[in-house]
Amino acid sequence: MAIQDFIPSKNIRLDQQLRFTAEIDNMTSILRRTLLVDGSRRENDAEHSWHIAVMALLFEEYASQPVDVNRAVKMCVVHDLIEIYAGDTFAYDTKGNEDKAQREQAAADKLFAMLPSEQGQEIRQLWEEFDAMQTPDAKYAACMDRLQPFLHNTLTQGHTWVEGGISRPMVEKRMSIIKEFMPGIYGWVEQNLDNAIEKGWLKV
Repeated sequence: MAIQDFIPSKNIRLDQQLRFTAEIDNMTSILRRTLLVDGSRRENDAEHSWHIAVMALLFEEYASQPVDVNRAVKMCVVHDLIEIYAGDTFAYDTKGNEDKAQREQAAADKLFAMLPSEQGQEIRQLWEEFDAMQTPDAKYAACMDRLQPFLHNTLTQGHTWVEGGISRPMVEKRMSIIKEFMPGIYGWVEQNLDNAIEKGWLKV
């Protein structure tokens, strides 16, 4: 069975929505560097997106500005859809990040064009807002996107940090949005950074 087996309805809009829904199932095949907490395997994009969307329901009280949690959840759910075509780029991969923006823009053009125009535009705007990380909602969603893999690293012996030869300043730079927007959580982050240095999971 594959998309070739799709039986069209008599409704073009419905067909667009159904085909898009089938296409984004490919998120389950995009593997990230982060391990599941049980250490059994790498997580996929769909799992990551679901995880941070649930987190967005939980941590609002730590945000330094009011946020629209529903909008933030939407951003969490859609923020990695373009990786179906662009692939996952490891946060600390300097070379891979050089052309990341171009790859992701091209992926967005292709993916969101599958939907009815106003829905494609709405999801693309949420994706772009998340990526720009300027509004309170986007900053909050970005905090979830950074907090989740950080938590996983603390529970998997720093797996991706060790694998990538990552240093504390590199992690601190990535977690700076949490320091800015959710300072009440950053104390816990610092505790875990200290522990990671002590255990040799992070370079100084």
